[in-house]
Amino acid sequence: MICLRLWRAAPIERRPACGLVLFLACLVMLSATKNGYADSPPPLKIVAFGTSLTARGGWQPALETELAACLHRPVKVDSVAKSGETSLWALTQIDRVVAEQPDIILIELYANDATLHRFVSLAQSRKNIGDILDRLRQRLPQARIVVMAMNPFSGLRGLIRPFVDSYISAHQSEAQKRGLEFVDHRPNWERLTPDDLVTAIPDGAHPLPDIASKIITPELVKRIAGNNCGE
Repeated sequence: MICLRLWRAAPIERRPACGLVLFLACLVMLSATKNGYADSPPPLKIVAFGTSLTARGGWQPALETELAACLHRPVKVDSVAKSGETSLWALTQIDRVVAEQPDIILIELYANDATLHRFVSLAQSRKNIGDILDRLRQRLPQARIVVMAMNPFSGLRGLIRPFVDSYISAHQSEAQKRGLEFVDHRPNWERLTPDDLVTAIPDGAHPLPDIASKIITPELVKRIAGNNCGE
């Protein structure tokens, strides 16, 4: 509208030349307006890669919001995750993770390997996570890769995972062997009282999303942003 008013105000004989100048000026103005977003940092892209603890986790929106507020830039968290799957399935999903071109990959892939009825041995699980990490590092050399241990298991879900800590330790070891990060959320969960823990994880495996957000998100924000939060 401003450009149109300026064009109408110009003398008739000068309108063709003025029109071209005003057109170019308007393009510059439009570009400047859009650049209010374009000049801001690009979104930080995160892919959460895992099992139902990710697929049903519900902590991703809180991570987007809190990390964006901390870093003063947009954050987008997508998931490549499926309930009930193991690291064998994850080996077939590398292309999907790579296609997202993430800046950060958050990985939790031990939980179903550790179940007795899945028949994924500790040695096989260790090999699988090692292969996954190697492929991701090769294809996404700039990505920051973080292997995670999630919440504790209890009840029947705990009984069918009698050696889960060994699987976590194996995944941690493979990550650290490659110089990658490991985040253990279990200590933060274990600060809850036994009654609160049962309330937070009613089925013994899958935390309620709002509580998962309160436990998992601050730890990830601290790890990802470091001392830069709010600066």
